[in-house]
Amino acid sequence: MRFLPAKNSIRTLAWVGIFFAAQSLHAAAPAPQPVGWSTLKLLTSSTPATSPVRQLDGKLVSIPGFMVPLEDDAQEVTEFLLVPYAGACIHVPPPPPNQMVYVKLVHGGKAKMSFTEPIVVTGTLKISNVKSPYGDVSYNLDGETVKPYVEQ
Repeated sequence: MRFLPAKNSIRTLAWVGIFFAAQSLHAAAPAPQPVGWSTLKLLTSSTPATSPVRQLDGKLVSIPGFMVPLEDDAQEVTEFLLVPYAGACIHVPPPPPNQMVYVKLVHGGKAKMSFTEPIVVTGTLKISNVKSPYGDVSYNLDGETVKPYVEQ
């Protein structure tokens, strides 16, 4: 007499395998590195490649700040400047380039527009010169998530 597993047993084993595969994928995802404005402002044209700020290039980071929308839609935006304080760029002069991050949301993402509410943006940071309506920007971020900032 041969033993044949029941269909439900095979299905259960398949779901267990899928569950553990999903858990290992989730566990393998790197956590974003928190980055503050005191670090970002260290970038200048003479900052050495070994500097901590230069080491952030291409890394998954999480940066708190305030949104300056670059689109006319008053409800949701797909690209904006992230700045260290509310109202930056609206008044003259704008912050220096190393105190602005150009954010473009990936995967068709949109964020609720707000000038005054602090947010935290997570994504891949690149050191690059970006031209904006408010001046030069030293950082470009491929934004994955935008969430309200909650002080820890």
